[in-house]
Amino acid sequence: MKIAVTGNTGQVVSGLIERGAIAGHVVIPLGRPDLDLADPNTVLRVLQDASPDAIVSAAAYTAVDKAEAEVELAHAVNAEGAGAVARAAKALGVPLVHISTDYVFSGTLNRPYVETDPTGPTGVYGTSKLAGEQAVLDAHPTGTAVLRTAWVYSPFGGNFVKTMLRLAEDRDEVSVVADQVGNPTSALDIADGVLKVVSNLKADRDVALRGVFHMTAQGTASWADLATAIFSISTEKGGPSARVRRIATVDYPTPATRPANSRLDCSLIQRTHGITLPPWQSALETVIARLQSA
Repeated sequence: MKIAVTGNTGQVVSGLIERGAIAGHVVIPLGRPDLDLADPNTVLRVLQDASPDAIVSAAAYTAVDKAEAEVELAHAVNAEGAGAVARAAKALGVPLVHISTDYVFSGTLNRPYVETDPTGPTGVYGTSKLAGEQAVLDAHPTGTAVLRTAWVYSPFGGNFVKTMLRLAEDRDEVSVVADQVGNPTSALDIADGVLKVVSNLKADRDVALRGVFHMTAQGTASWADLATAIFSISTEKGGPSARVRRIATVDYPTPATRPANSRLDCSLIQRTHGITLPPWQSALETVIARLQSA
């Protein structure tokens, strides 16, 4: 299958290129300057030229804090740009998988979020991503699956795991927030899940396979828990390590408010698409092993 994916170098894009090749698919990354989500006029032409069997909408404005000062750009990319991708998918008659985020929720619920829970983003990034969900579903409702994921890390690009390992190279102690919880998820596993959803959408027109789904790794952790696990695995493999000083969110103020609870219930995608991502602990070990052998 030929799959066009928006973006050139993102974590999910890189994961899709790697995992797609293993699965026998041709994954075509399409990004700036040719396809620029901030300029929707570029989208249809570039996707038409690629002539894909399916499209994955993975590119996004992801600078959570910077978005508070770049509201128009965040919405242009995450909402209007995403909508343009969906309109192109409909015009080409191909299914679309759109990647979204836990930031569409307020984080105040005391249990994992299900797809039908009320949304309530607390910042510009989450608001723009929620608008993007609505745009793609409005534009291509019979051909789209929206996948919300969370706390993404991988061997690629910049992410929390790589930051912790870098800090541990010259620090004995690292302060990490302990009162935000979520599902740490490897972009490699996200890529596997996306490819499965794409295949399902191509093979079956069942409306139950379309709509919004949560897709994260199994298990939950706080950021401090995740950092502790990173250093434990790194130590076992002879890599850098540091003590974790557990702090509260108020001790680490940021321009954008993060959800205190980012846990997502993934029962629906398990039932409908047959997808269960691995536990975050085993996925984390795989990623750290790759980083330390690079």
